[in-house]
Amino acid sequence: MTIPLPVRIQAAAVRALYALPEGLRRAIAGKPVVRDGQRLAPDAQVMLKLQRLSGVSLVAPGGVGASRAAMEHSRHLVGGPTDRTVAARGVGIPQEHGELAATLYTPDGLAAGSGLLVLLHGGGWVVGSRASHDHVARYLARRARVRVLSVEYRLAPEHVFPAAAEDAVAAFDYACAKAADLGADPERIAVGGDSAGGNLAAVVAQQAVRRGGPAPVFQLLLYPAMDASTRRPSRGLFADGFLLTSADMDWFADRYAPAAADRTDPRLSPLLAEDLTGLPPAYIGTAGFDPLRDEGEAYARALAEAGVAVRLSRQSDLIHGYVNYLGLGGRFREAAAEAAEALRQAIGG
Repeated sequence: MTIPLPVRIQAAAVRALYALPEGLRRAIAGKPVVRDGQRLAPDAQVMLKLQRLSGVSLVAPGGVGASRAAMEHSRHLVGGPTDRTVAARGVGIPQEHGELAATLYTPDGLAAGSGLLVLLHGGGWVVGSRASHDHVARYLARRARVRVLSVEYRLAPEHVFPAAAEDAVAAFDYACAKAADLGADPERIAVGGDSAGGNLAAVVAQQAVRRGGPAPVFQLLLYPAMDASTRRPSRGLFADGFLLTSADMDWFADRYAPAAADRTDPRLSPLLAEDLTGLPPAYIGTAGFDPLRDEGEAYARALAEAGVAVRLSRQSDLIHGYVNYLGLGGRFREAAAEAAEALRQAIGG
């Protein structure tokens, strides 16, 4: 019988590996991976090799419960130590179906009346949590000098589409209504997220603008899922071998939006919204080796065509999920730093 090592020892081993000189990491990574005119970063190659050796995947063989547990475990390996310069406290968001849990993050020394980011975690609408993205929330709060409200929206398959989208809108509305209680400036509230969270953030921005009233002043969309109705070339180019697989995407979508759902609904596929005019400025970060790459970039083009100020930044040498690998440093942290700086420029200070 194999006895698994304690997570702290596993995490230390991973950190030691990434602390090796660059030449050694390149040797461990192996032959360069080139696809679609892009060269995969050695840091990403090493991580993928570790993933293959460990047998860990986004969709675990045991189904939903096992997949959720695997994501919570992985944050200890790749997220890095907890940043204690950022305070965290629980917040309850009233909803018709019951209270949504959230965490408010505040970096040391930040005065009242700061900008605030409503953060929606990734995980295919099925896995992930405030805990799995704790290190991301703390990093963005500290680097951008903003408060971050990280939201525990309802997950599928227990709660199918549009439950997560409804919760995301409700959380943004709460942040606007209770800005003073949260220590935030109501005129500097942004929305953001990664992967499925980026999808939900885009939905919030669209819904808020179209109904009138308070709307986000900025969107931080990291490798977002933007169109569940079709498959673009990157879906085939990076279908397997780069963490998020095409099969994973089917598994997530089938649980969040089963057969009865309309996958052209803009609350699921924001790229298909008829009108994108008037939306807040956006930073859209995509990864070169990501099956979601093309739909995120298509959304950036659509926003620009609608007259929305948008910055598209393709991290051409990275894979899906790069902001979650802060503890590995290198290219992952560089990409995360760029996103944090865009947030700082938009609402920080």
